[in-house]
Amino acid sequence: MLKERLRWMGVLGCVSCIAGSVVIVIHAPEEHTPSSVQQVWNLATQPAFLIYVAATLSIVLVLVLHFEPLYGQTNILVYLGICSMMGAFTVVSIKAIGIAIKLTLEGINQFGYMQTWFFLSVAVVCMITQLNYLNKALDTFSAALVSPIYYVMFTTLTIVASAIMFKDWSGQNASSIVSELCGFITVLSGTVILHVTRDEEPTATSDIMTKGSVTWYDGDPSKHLEEAHFITLNNSDYFN
Repeated sequence: MLKERLRWMGVLGCVSCIAGSVVIVIHAPEEHTPSSVQQVWNLATQPAFLIYVAATLSIVLVLVLHFEPLYGQTNILVYLGICSMMGAFTVVSIKAIGIAIKLTLEGINQFGYMQTWFFLSVAVVCMITQLNYLNKALDTFSAALVSPIYYVMFTTLTIVASAIMFKDWSGQNASSIVSELCGFITVLSGTVILHVTRDEEPTATSDIMTKGSVTWYDGDPSKHLEEAHFITLNNSDYFN
């Protein structure tokens, strides 16, 4: 329908993404949804997650204050590291807000709690920071390079943050965890393959060699366009 060309490596990337996703779904842990925002708050204030938050914010501050002015324009990991780490907090906060909205619609008002507004504030701040540095990365580096690296970093950090906070893997055996990790790595590999092998836009040089001729203006500014002298070289005469 879109008339896009897909190379064999692109097909391999698609198959890898599908296979990895299936493995993750099959071995995914049973989700335990908190029944209130206060329960989410209790999970967010447990020591393990607070240590993770403190370590992540410290790294973000170092990247913003020290590494961004020095290496932001040359190292893609600076911008993407900031927006990926903040993006993980965005996902966790949005999940808490989603629980609050769901319970409120069921008749149990959650917006009377301070915790709900705290999660909302965190989500807004993290989302703005995330989008700001993602736009900086896209303005500075190629989108073909930004997309796979950002996907890998953002997804990985989101899974780590959710695993620490919600302890989704606490009831799983080792084989299920290893299977999920293998599926996740397979998806990441497929994503990288898809971006690396993406067809490039046709260039002017390829057009010239295909059509077999090139024409240019002799550059005399005293002549009008109608009187201009154009020179044409044909492929049969000059490009053999």
